[in-house]
Amino acid sequence: MNNLLDVWRVRFGHYMGEIQKYMRYVFTGHLAIVIMFVLGAGGYKYSEWLKTASSDFPAIWLTGAIIGLVVGLSRPVTLIRKPDEVYLLPLETKLPLYFKKALKYTFSSQMILVLALYLVTWPMLRQVAGLKPSLIFVGLMAALLIKYWNVHSEFMYRWAYKGHYAWVDRLVRMIISGVLISSILSVQIIPIVVLVVILVVYPINWRNKMKELPFPYEHFVKLEENRMMGIYRFANYFTDVPHIHGSIKRRAWLDFLYGVIPYAKKKTQEYLVFRTFIRTDDHFYLWVRLTAIAALVAAFVHMPIVIGVIVGAMAFATAIQLKQALTSSNDFRMDMLFPLPDNSRQLASVKIVRYTIIVQGLIVGLAGIMTPYFYIQALIVWVVGEMTLRLSK
Repeated sequence: MNNLLDVWRVRFGHYMGEIQKYMRYVFTGHLAIVIMFVLGAGGYKYSEWLKTASSDFPAIWLTGAIIGLVVGLSRPVTLIRKPDEVYLLPLETKLPLYFKKALKYTFSSQMILVLALYLVTWPMLRQVAGLKPSLIFVGLMAALLIKYWNVHSEFMYRWAYKGHYAWVDRLVRMIISGVLISSILSVQIIPIVVLVVILVVYPINWRNKMKELPFPYEHFVKLEENRMMGIYRFANYFTDVPHIHGSIKRRAWLDFLYGVIPYAKKKTQEYLVFRTFIRTDDHFYLWVRLTAIAALVAAFVHMPIVIGVIVGAMAFATAIQLKQALTSSNDFRMDMLFPLPDNSRQLASVKIVRYTIIVQGLIVGLAGIMTPYFYIQALIVWVVGEMTLRLSK
């Protein structure tokens, strides 16, 4: 018994160390500044909307839909590893003690998002829907209890069915949770009673079936590996993560873009570099992420100086990072066998990065089209990007 508690304690300590090690690179620098401005601008817009929102607006059902969606996403954090399929078999009867700790952490870590989103909807429920604070508080407590139910229900379903059609189970739980939250806030007694009965009965089949089946190590190992890989890939957008390597994807839906490069021998390097950019996750998602940040700032922040500084910073980061990434590849390529000029790869990379900067400027300009002088934002992207390409080595 104590051994399993020690196993969880050691793994949890290592897991938190990994999270802290990489997240300190994520939430510092330009992203933290952007998040601060976006949240501030979003909060201001939200408060202004509350002053003019109609009493007919479905605030209660919108709250139910948002909270139902969030509480339904309750993937368990088990920290199960591949060797456990062998080494934990003798202790399988004592696994409930381990999973009690795992589900407790899963709930406590995921309830933060539920709590934050519900607090965001609180002013809307108070001013638009006209609910009393006591009723809103009851809804909050119900949302946390429903989240607890979702965490345990998803775990039992995954054990009973090895994760097959888990999305169906999740969709059902989202609908039940959302309608129940809305019914509680609307004080509809009969739907509340019916849905509470469904909450009690729904996981009984999973609970009974999981008692008859051994723990599906393979499914939970894969689930945990995918979850950690998602964290590593997200952190890899901000710093190098040794656990992963840049993956390549076909992205057939972007094949039409290759027509931008003329079919000619002197354009060979441009074509190869462009395909590298489109198909390499690290390069492509770097551009997507920085462009999305700049577009969000242009759309929601209404301070011209702030917009100019941030979109300029994003253009600089895009140009310098993509240029270095596309020109510094040391991998062997077939084009190295051909008598091409030494600087052909670098010239082609600069041209492709210039194309990405042009598209980024257009997206930023369109995102801020509702603000005065939106074309200045696009111009800043183009000027900063071009200067970065010309002045950087």
